[in-house]
Amino acid sequence: MTGLTTHVLDTATGRPAEGLIIDLYRIEGEARTKLKSVTTNADGRVDGGPILIGESFVAGTYELVFHAGDYLRAHGVILSEPAFLDVIPIRFGISDVTAHYHVPLLLSPYGYSTYRGS
Repeated sequence: MTGLTTHVLDTATGRPAEGLIIDLYRIEGEARTKLKSVTTNADGRVDGGPILIGESFVAGTYELVFHAGDYLRAHGVILSEPAFLDVIPIRFGISDVTAHYHVPLLLSPYGYSTYRGS
């Protein structure tokens, strides 16, 4: 499989992060172009397959922006104002358009981690 996928887990609850909004941007120099917005399903994934695939899946720099604060508030977490983590941008490069790029997010109100998954 080729393309870009993600998966969000709420490590504070030990469950997939359902209902988290993610924006995808392409970065070219100083320009940041929004390609789409998606929302995670009950499994913490995005319905409909890869977020980026086919002719749109080209080499370059991208950014996934995870709206963590909105998700946490919607699930009853009381956050400070401003929240310690609100919007989490993860910028990464795609160099091999024949490969699968998986960018997961492990999330809690006070920390997160990511890596290139499989």
